Amino acid sequence: MILTLSASAIIGCATPIHYSTSTSSPTNIANTTGWASQENPSSSPVPLWDVWGTSASDVFAVGGLGTILKYNGKTWTNISSGTTNDLWGVWGTSSSDVFTVGVNTILDFDGKVWNQMDMGTLALLNGIWGSSASDVFAVGNVDVVFHYDGKDWTQWASTNWGDLYSIWDSSSKNIFAVGSGGVILHYDGKAWTKVKSNTTEDLWDVWGSSFNNIFAVGNDGFILHYNGKTWTILDSGTTENLYGVWGSSSNNVFAVGNGGTILHWDGKTWSSVSSGVTSNLIKVWGSSASDVFVVGDSGTILHYSGPY
Repeated sequence: MILTLSASAIIGCATPIHYSTSTSSPTNIANTTGWASQENPSSSPVPLWDVWGTSASDVFAVGGLGTILKYNGKTWTNISSGTTNDLWGVWGTSSSDVFTVGVNTILDFDGKVWNQMDMGTLALLNGIWGSSASDVFAVGNVDVVFHYDGKDWTQWASTNWGDLYSIWDSSSKNIFAVGSGGVILHYDGKAWTKVKSNTTEDLWDVWGSSFNNIFAVGNDGFILHYNGKTWTILDSGTTENLYGVWGSSSNNVFAVGNGGTILHWDGKTWSSVSSGVTSNLIKVWGSSASDVFVVGDSGTILHYSGPY
């Protein structure tokens, strides 16, 4: 069921990420060649909450106070978003069709400017993903799921799902969303259902290489893996909160989190990678195995061009 609500509806907390003060990390250290900090063009960098792109020379990062940065393969530049609202998620179908979501905000980039979209209600949106330009979902706090059909955004009726932080799909009929208290939702093209996650830890991000190889990461180093039938717990080797996950294949996956934590999955085990920073790392995305970006607290931007 889909419904449209009034503008006085959903209002939640103002920050989607809750940092831990834990300083533990895995003891095994993987090959660290290739990670380097990149210059943030902002004079007073704010936290960057998400990163996504179409290629190695067309990357977007979004963050606090309406910040949007764009990377052309050499340097990052500021782009006017037209808002001062925090932006927490970014995704698109092409360089001229990019969406970003945040505090009571959905923006669409047409290749030249960012345009405010009418969402029909107030909502704190944390993540966005889609299968095409006319089949896009956004998720947020207090059970929020929105759908875009290429013309209008409408809100999905919920059943006490809780706060939702991230969404990913392998197809229009196989979509997963994760959130607070270990919630995992699955969409089969017709309805959203809650599935057993085997945890009550907050889950901050979800990503997969296929319908039967999906990862979800969360608080206290929690990592779940889905094989197409069930979710199982993997040993991450850390108790640091993990906020982002992305990979180029089933045996090349990165997870990032508190205190500069970067983990690498080789298809069998997770190992720790030295990031060279101590700031909290929030999201990770790459165009290939040798072109990976990580963004985080204090405007941190890391780039990987190493051997994986």
